[in-house]
Amino acid sequence: MLYAKTTPAEKRRLFRERLATGELLQFPGAFNPLSAKLIQSKGFDGVYISGAVLAADLGLPDIGLTTLTEVAGRGQQIARMTDLPALIDADTGFGEPLNLARTVQTLEDAGVAGLHIEDQVNPKRCGHLDGKAVVDNDTAVKRIKSAVDARRDENLLIMARTDIRAAEGLDAAIDRAKMLIDAGADAIFPEAMKDLREFEAMRAAIEVPMLANMTEFGKSELFTKQQLSDIGVNIVIYPVSLLRLAMGSAVRGLDSLKETGSFQASVPEMQTRAELYETLDYEEYNHFDSGIFNFDLSTHTKH
Repeated sequence: MLYAKTTPAEKRRLFRERLATGELLQFPGAFNPLSAKLIQSKGFDGVYISGAVLAADLGLPDIGLTTLTEVAGRGQQIARMTDLPALIDADTGFGEPLNLARTVQTLEDAGVAGLHIEDQVNPKRCGHLDGKAVVDNDTAVKRIKSAVDARRDENLLIMARTDIRAAEGLDAAIDRAKMLIDAGADAIFPEAMKDLREFEAMRAAIEVPMLANMTEFGKSELFTKQQLSDIGVNIVIYPVSLLRLAMGSAVRGLDSLKETGSFQASVPEMQTRAELYETLDYEEYNHFDSGIFNFDLSTHTKH
């Protein structure tokens, strides 16, 4: 009832334990707190909180327009609704190294289990768009060192994302990943890998956990869980998928309403009232109310 019973510190500890097993963990992207509860109910390993989704939720493109306050606020709303670990997109850290340190502590306070910092220049672009530019090695390393030094819970996962593959090639991405690991990164997120062979080459070059981004309409194919597991990927995220599914359904429903004057044709595609109530755990709230408001006013006399 209300928020998750598992504390943020415990989520982080358990997340680290799961990562240490080497198994592949699936993190669908939650576009709001309700979808995070749905992800947990379906038995997934964690929830991902995408910067692109948070921007889209505000009606903005993913070009670095969101603020730390907006991201942390929404991140907390999502993370606290689930017992699963939440991994959040911290973009380029919302400023220079000292700002980045504040970003880490603010997101830690928001209850996430991990965050990733990328090496794009400001303003950043969506990782699967052309025309990206990355910072130099020194700046990228300073970002990760700042993040690692700022965390207070040693189990908070600091992941380094590198976008250099699109600009300078796979070898440059591997070299950049090694530098970021030496700077203290706990895990690597190599963005926009072209194929499984490139993921496999990155996996062979590093010893820390590696994330694969399976986003639709992007640079990478949509590889299966088994394909990614076979080459040693540790986390796979599906950042925008649920939002795309929801918005696609909304578009079709509104078109139907415009055409027919009713949502009747769309009802079979809707989540039922019973399914929504189950996800929201209405029954537990009802039990709580029954336990508190269990007195009978008829037994009391007026004075």
